[in-house]
Order: sequence, then C-alpha cells, then structure tokens
Amino acid sequence: MARRCEITGKKPSSGHNRSHALNATKRRFLPNLVKKKIFDPKTGKMKKMKISTSALRTIDKNGGIS
Repeated sequence: MARRCEITGKKPSSGHNRSHALNATKRRFLPNLVKKKIFDPKTGKMKKMKISTSALRTIDKNGGIS
C-alpha cells in the first residue's frame, strides 16, 4: 500500500540531506500517517483508513467526514 493519505492525498516529497561540508544526498520526507477506523455516514459503517495526523485533527475539529 502506498504511503499516501486517503483523505488529503499527502504523499512523500523529496529533498536533500545537507552535511556541514554542504554535500547533498537525496532523502524522502514521509507524511505522518496513522491507521484509524472512521465512521462513514454515507454507508453507516466504520471504515479503516490510512490518514495523515493533520487530517485526523481536522476531522476531530469539524466533527466527522462530510
């Protein structure tokens, strides 16, 4: 399964590690994903989803998925 948020679509981005000598080596910035059971009001069932923690905070703030 891909490292992608099922709600926001966040995915890994790329960049560089920089040493003190300013050598650049490739690296990946991975999104902070968690597996959660979330209630889907359309189907009336719980659904397992892999979502980012920022999306989880937004769901908690707004009171569910719309």
